[in-house]
Amino acid sequence: RAFCEPKVDNVITLPPTYGMYGVLANINAAENREVLLSNDFQPQVEKILEAVDENTKIIFLCSPNNPTGNTFSDESVVYLLQNFKGLVVIDEAYIDFSKKESWINEFDEYPNLAITQTLSKAYGMAGIRLGICYASTAIISVLNKIKPPYNVNELTQRKALERLEDKESIAFEIESIITEREALLEVLKEVKFVKKIYPTEANFILIKVDDANKRYDELIAKGIVVRNRTTQPLCENCLRLTVGTEQENKKLIKALKEL
Repeated sequence: RAFCEPKVDNVITLPPTYGMYGVLANINAAENREVLLSNDFQPQVEKILEAVDENTKIIFLCSPNNPTGNTFSDESVVYLLQNFKGLVVIDEAYIDFSKKESWINEFDEYPNLAITQTLSKAYGMAGIRLGICYASTAIISVLNKIKPPYNVNELTQRKALERLEDKESIAFEIESIITEREALLEVLKEVKFVKKIYPTEANFILIKVDDANKRYDELIAKGIVVRNRTTQPLCENCLRLTVGTEQENKKLIKALKEL
């Protein structure tokens, strides 16, 4: 709404990625131009820039990426920031689970950078639906002109502040998830129908299996819900597994080994 003229401008997204970018583009009557990631799930920067025209206003990057779990190389991100004149939005919803630093300190170097984060993942507060945008003063001033006057209610603010003050618990929970993720990555190697385990820096793991639809249905029958990503580009026969508690992960592995 802030940067795209309806039925005139376009944005670029990089499938396989978070589907809401395209949904929001459609809601606001902006064309969504899709440029596939490479086979190792990295931005194909030259192809992205080839898709750019005078009406391209935003490039969306999800890093760590959903559903693949990997982060994008610094070189590709910098290349886009330097060579694209529009807004580069980096979605860092899963950054707390990554060894990579946030891009949050790069606004002076790249004034066309915007970063989105959320309290829904590492902070465990998906129910309050609170997101964060970091950007230059110029970009934020534009966003302030279009946001509703009471866009974050007082109850949400209170719960968010309470959670943010509990730094020790947050750090412990993040470290626990990372530890469980690494353990789960090792055990998944023992599951006979898992054909590939993709590197991840998120709180989930993407795996390629022999038959995603079959394995998804079998897990549902055992009361375990995973994400079937087989219809997404480059994700044929892939399932996305969320990293849970130690007990939840043991239940998942037991179910997988029984299939």
